[in-house]
Amino acid sequence: MTRDQEKIVIVTGGSRGIGAATAKLAAARGYAVCISYRERREAAQAVVDEIVAGGGRALAVAADVSVEQQVVQLFETVDRNWGAVTALVNNAGMLEQHMRLDQMDAARWNRVLATNVTGSFLCAREAVRRMSTLHGGAGGVIVNVSSAASRLGSPGEYIDYAASKGAIDTLTLGLAKEVAAEGIRVNAVRPGVVYTEIHASGGEPGRVDRVKNAVPMQRGAQPEEVARAILWLLSDEASYVTGSLLDVAGGR
Repeated sequence: MTRDQEKIVIVTGGSRGIGAATAKLAAARGYAVCISYRERREAAQAVVDEIVAGGGRALAVAADVSVEQQVVQLFETVDRNWGAVTALVNNAGMLEQHMRLDQMDAARWNRVLATNVTGSFLCAREAVRRMSTLHGGAGGVIVNVSSAASRLGSPGEYIDYAASKGAIDTLTLGLAKEVAAEGIRVNAVRPGVVYTEIHASGGEPGRVDRVKNAVPMQRGAQPEEVARAILWLLSDEASYVTGSLLDVAGGR
């Protein structure tokens, strides 16, 4: 396989949860995998080590996706190691403590939007600059990780997070149309409640078990179930799918 034919994916926020599960599954399916992380260096390296031990190729790069220069450096690191990316999974995201909107301040909103929205925009921009046939690329695929919260609103918990995921839905739809004729497909998955550590950031590590009975399937999802949907969207099996928002939410 030549370098031009290699499948190369960047998975942002790949040290835990959906990102880690996606990175491992992508490696198992033949991708060279770069995961980015903000602070969890040891966890990110553990994901890389597991992939390498299984015969895959992986590297971890420290990058705060809300910082433009760090995103540029992330993509340039992949350029130097393997060549231009062929796939991007915009997974990095964050939320803060549960509270009502009338208790929130602007600084909190800015933090959430900087990571969840601006970070996804910056990574998508760098990917398009490499993938687009308009820029001499050979095409590629972007999958944004949104959330069922974009439809449900997350009242009383984190409206700011839900609003940021609504922005991701719109980014997905607009970008998909913008680059469809340039060899790039852009889609999003919208997970429901998933057993990941992000719920601890909201102050309720056991949130999935509290709300799972509101899900028609009566359970939360495992990260691997979302990862499989992401890998399908990345694959040639989804070759005519772009601008789609795929709910992975147990029917909710």
